[in-house]
Order: sequence, then C-alpha cells, then structure tokens
Amino acid sequence: MKYVRFAHGQTVGFGILREKEIHCLTGDFLLGEKEDGRVLPLDEVRLLSPTIPSKALCIGLNYRDHAEEMMLKLPETPVVFLKPGTAVIAAGEAIRSPALSRQVDFEGELAVVIGKKAKQISETEAGKYIFGYSCANDVTARDLQSRQGQWTVAKGFDTFLPYGPWIETEVEPSALEIRTLLNGKERQRSNTRNLIFSVFYLVSYLSHVMTLLPGDLILTGTPSGVGPMQPGDHVTVEISGIGSLTNPIL
Repeated sequence: MKYVRFAHGQTVGFGILREKEIHCLTGDFLLGEKEDGRVLPLDEVRLLSPTIPSKALCIGLNYRDHAEEMMLKLPETPVVFLKPGTAVIAAGEAIRSPALSRQVDFEGELAVVIGKKAKQISETEAGKYIFGYSCANDVTARDLQSRQGQWTVAKGFDTFLPYGPWIETEVEPSALEIRTLLNGKERQRSNTRNLIFSVFYLVSYLSHVMTLLPGDLILTGTPSGVGPMQPGDHVTVEISGIGSLTNPIL
C-alpha cells in the first residue's frame, strides 16, 4: 500500500493512496492508525514528505557501477554520512541551489523508511523494522564535497533531500530498477541487485551504530551517472514498484 502525509486546507493528515483517492487515517500510520471512513480526491490535497525523520543516514559508494565511475576501490564496510531533517522536502518542492556552491548534482536513491525503534538488530530481523520504501534524491554540492574532505556541508543544505511522494509497503527491495531523469532525459539507470551492501544488512549495521527511530530514513546509495543540475531544470527519480519523485531546481 502507498502511505501518504498530506496537507488539506489548514490541517495535516495521513492516509492510504488508492488510485486517485486518499483514504484518510485517524492519525499517523507509523502508530498503526486505521482508516476513519473519509475519502479525499488526490488533486484536492498537497502531498508532504511522508515522514519527518529525526535523521537520514546515507550510504556512499554502494553501487558497484558508481564506485567504478568514480575510480574508487569498493568499500569493505559501509561509508556512512548524515543529512539533517531540515534538508527534507516533498515531491514538487524546489531544490534551491546555494550561493556557496557552483555545482549541485542529483543522486537518485532508494530510501528505506524505518517503522519501529531498532537497536542492535540482526540482518535476519531487519525486515520487521522496515515500514516501507520511497524515492529520494541525495542532492550534493559536488565542488564543496571535494574541497571539504568530509561531506556534511556538501550534502546538508536546506532542500537537499527530496523524498516521497509516498511510502510503498508492498515491494521487495533486492531487485528494483532505478532511474534518474534530468529534464526528461535519462541520466542514471541501475538495479538494486547491484548494491554492494544489501538493504537488510544496512539496517542491521546502522542499528549497531545508533538507535533507528520510526520515520528515520536510510538512503542506500546512488548508481553511476550522477551529474549537475541548473536553475530551471527538473529532476525525476523513478523506482519500479514504488513510483516517481520530481522536483524543480531554483
């Protein structure tokens, strides 16, 4: 099922998307809330980011093709960095190119959404702690990334984490096609079967580093083909079985 968080008038609600209708819930789907009988047309609401994560844990160099593209050795353990919650925006919201950077790149990624508190769990248990999956864009100020030597500044600007438009709960993450399109032209294409570290391994590994909370995100890495965006462009991340996420650049 596709779970959404939305704005309708002055209120924020939660629901399940079926066709072009939102079947409203009594409250946050992460709390197990049920349908309350109300139905809203999709075109009468504004979709928000599906969750407000306490943190987004991101994995660098997790596709074999991307590591080869960057001429880097395959990592022996996951390369992990954080994005702040203030970087999160919804589908349709604008990515804003900061004055400090001269090159802002797209990085299409599969996002894992944590469903319940996870601490020091095993890889075989990991699926029980995942609520579902979504599309994400790990926007990066590439010129600052190489200059800084670490990635917090380059990846932490406001609007640098588009995420959504919903969470899909009925998908298996091990063989999903992923594409990124810039102004309608394909720039990235791969499959999650090319991940160096699997989704379940990442959830387990990260839970041994820090406690994962409901609504938190794990961005699983980007394929080869990353590249720059310019003001006036729009970028789309498509993942099979989930949907597509599109954002303009300002």
